[in-house]
Amino acid sequence: MSDNELREFYLRYLSDINAHRFDRMDRFISDRTTLNGEPATRDDLLAVQRADVDAVPDLHWELEELLFDGDRLAARLVNTGTPVREWLGVEPTGASFEITEYAIYQVRDGRFVHMTALHDAGELRRQLNTSRGSA
Repeated sequence: MSDNELREFYLRYLSDINAHRFDRMDRFISDRTTLNGEPATRDDLLAVQRADVDAVPDLHWELEELLFDGDRLAARLVNTGTPVREWLGVEPTGASFEITEYAIYQVRDGRFVHMTALHDAGELRRQLNTSRGSA
């Protein structure tokens, strides 16, 4: 895929994931892939994504930067949301979060075959533990 094709592919993926259209993920994620270096299936990934959205119904990824290197792409995103259920071991407090995520993907035959995401889990938990009205 060319850089323009990869960009369009990623923007379609982001649109569908932000709309929580998990039934469309077979268009983007290979049946067998890796997630953060570990073997996974598309169903494994979808289970994680569904659990995240169940706990954080307004979970949203905003693309800030997208880079390409052959069949690989790297994205810098801002993730936002407000948990309504326990998530990552933290009970909901009404607090929202906004964190930066760095994601690296490899695309083969038009779908992701490797997916890696990195964010500051400590900062995420700190924000979630801040109740409304606290400084």
